[in-house]
Amino acid sequence: MTGTSGTVRIVLLEDDAPLRERFVAILHAWDGGELVAVCATLEQALTALDQHPVDLLMTDLNLPDGHGIDAIRRLRQRHPDADTMVISVLADDETVLAAIEAGAVGYLLKDADSIELVEAIEELRAGRSPISSSIARILVRRMNKPADDATGPGLTPREMDILRGIAKGFTYTELAEWLGISRQTVPVHIKNIYRKLAANNRSEAVYEASKRGLLRL
Repeated sequence: MTGTSGTVRIVLLEDDAPLRERFVAILHAWDGGELVAVCATLEQALTALDQHPVDLLMTDLNLPDGHGIDAIRRLRQRHPDADTMVISVLADDETVLAAIEAGAVGYLLKDADSIELVEAIEELRAGRSPISSSIARILVRRMNKPADDATGPGLTPREMDILRGIAKGFTYTELAEWLGISRQTVPVHIKNIYRKLAANNRSEAVYEASKRGLLRL
């Protein structure tokens, strides 16, 4: 999923010039990443996602010619194994949930410093979902609401255990050790969970499970 040098191939989408330059400087100073495109508009980002191999999209949401969620959706279409991390000032419930439903697996507010930003990228690529504390509160509030619809295929006890581990941000290896099962069987269970919950990634699975009342964090 990464480039030949082992670096993470990144498309950056940020319309604010000073912030864009700050993020570029942070990423250039990090030897784990390679900026394949730096974009100021949604149109530029969509073109970049069509033309370049990408491992990670880092995107703002409010853009002069559209919304970052459209870039997240294009990434899922063109590079289904890649990840998206939102970096935005927007932190209202509907925006956060819409970004996660579109496929974002990380969500930071723009006050993140250089160390936090790089650590978040490394966590995301390790299979976790880095989010700012205020974003976490939004998700917890939504998860604690009574489910409107608990229909759908049921999860087995083992799948429920793995789902709880996913919600805690465990990696495949950590899940296997926690449950005392083979590392190779974890992706099989996760694939079944995604299918039953009609989810495409960890964040969607946790969100959908919370809507159905399967999770209470």
